Amino acid sequence: MHTLGRIIGIGTMAAAAFTLVACGSDDKAASTPTSTASASPAKPVAPTPGAPTQSKGRECTAEDIGVSGDFGAAPKITIPDNCDPPKQLITKDLTPGSGPGAASGQPLTMNYALVTWSNKQKLDSSFDRGKPFQLTLGAGQVIPGWDQGLVGVQQGARRLLIVPPDLGYGAGGRGIAPNETLVFVTDAVAVGK
Repeated sequence: MHTLGRIIGIGTMAAAAFTLVACGSDDKAASTPTSTASASPAKPVAPTPGAPTQSKGRECTAEDIGVSGDFGAAPKITIPDNCDPPKQLITKDLTPGSGPGAASGQPLTMNYALVTWSNKQKLDSSFDRGKPFQLTLGAGQVIPGWDQGLVGVQQGARRLLIVPPDLGYGAGGRGIAPNETLVFVTDAVAVGK
């Protein structure tokens, strides 16, 4: 009986050792990538805000941004997928205005719509609220992209502003993700009044 117990004990230990060896992995095999088939395409993972994304090979220009709607009406803003956000402030008058251009220190009354580059979604719009925004140009009441980008705007003009992070909210804040490029369409309701 004592010998039978020893044989069973040795057999059990041998079986356990064999099982451990069989379940182990060879380091060489573990470093080889494997692939599995999926019944449906994988859902894309959104980049982490502020994380670098792969370059498209060129920076967008004002001509790449789609804007529909007339002065006084809420615009529809479309940001393309085939170019990178510009690193410099871009301004373009989409509808000309009249009268003298805005200068630093002058009061402005502006309507605006804001779309964020990373998710291509409207974040804010004074058009939707039905109330234009008032500011004094160059007084630091707004982001630097506005203080610089609205210089020279004429009453009645619709102007596109593409604002890089360093002239916007930089590290983020006020609902803006870190290092976000901002796309504004602004209507100059009143200049210098």
